[in-house]
Amino acid sequence: MRRFPLFRRFYLVLVAALILFAIVGVTMRHTMAEPLPLPLWALLFVLMAMFIGLGSYPFVRRLTRRLSRLQQSVAAFGRGELGVRAVVEGGDEIAELAEGFNLAADRIETLVAAHKRLLANASHELRTPLTRIRMGIELLGSADDQRRSGLALDLRELDDLIEEILLASRLEALPATDGAVEELDLLALVAEECARFGQVDLDYPISDGGRHAQWLQGNQRLLRRLVRNLLENAHRHGAPPISVHLCVDGESLQLRITDAGPGVDEADRERVFEPFFRAGTAEENIGSGLGLSLVRQIARHHGGDVHCRGRPGGGSEFVVQLPRSLPGASHGEDDSALRSE
Repeated sequence: MRRFPLFRRFYLVLVAALILFAIVGVTMRHTMAEPLPLPLWALLFVLMAMFIGLGSYPFVRRLTRRLSRLQQSVAAFGRGELGVRAVVEGGDEIAELAEGFNLAADRIETLVAAHKRLLANASHELRTPLTRIRMGIELLGSADDQRRSGLALDLRELDDLIEEILLASRLEALPATDGAVEELDLLALVAEECARFGQVDLDYPISDGGRHAQWLQGNQRLLRRLVRNLLENAHRHGAPPISVHLCVDGESLQLRITDAGPGVDEADRERVFEPFFRAGTAEENIGSGLGLSLVRQIARHHGGDVHCRGRPGGGSEFVVQLPRSLPGASHGEDDSALRSE
């Protein structure tokens, strides 16, 4: 397609107006006995400006409309709508930009689809031998109880690692409102997880002598994983007493989990959220190394964040901030994209 530069059209309008202005000026100078007074020249200038404005208005309006549509396509793609493409109109620079965006979007969509297929295949291929090994462990004699328990623990850790790797990969490719978004009581969810672990003090807002629900929009499965990973981290790397505090902070809910363990060095308080980062000694490094990384991914997936702080008396405090509502959230959607195959 032959390209006709966008701004060349504007230049043509401007040059045509200047030529017309010059022709009118020269004609009037030769046909009139006296020079034109200054107010008349000013009037001619205003008329020329109006001519340029009227001549360029359709061009500018069409330009802004096309740029707006392109911007909407880019914004939708950025939200995770990978099937969105820009409309290619004309043969100018805007059309060239739209074609470039579409080519890049095609490439990214292909890569993401390949990534999802790889995850599905990896999940199946890894879990098939794990199932066979687990069946073999169950067939071992009772004399091998110690070996059986050790192998079962290793398998459970490997299974957890696979699940967390797959979940982390899916979260990277999903928009915030993808999955089963619903109105849920975060306090009830936190209380259930605290009861599961035991020996955890739960502090929550009190109203009229009793607790009241703390509602927010979110994916229940992901938020449960967030709370569970933080409690597991406190049990593994911290020390009692472990306490959980949930409170209202403006338009958000704030969840704080504290422990009395050795704490996290100040230099490592952001690095603990990196995948597979392990602080402390080798004996202390149990777990998959993805728990806190998933916590941050889930928090940001819901429009919030998590930070690690030190405590004056020793220990760590993990603070999660979650907005009560997700913009553009739709309720009751399927969360199969987040489930392990």
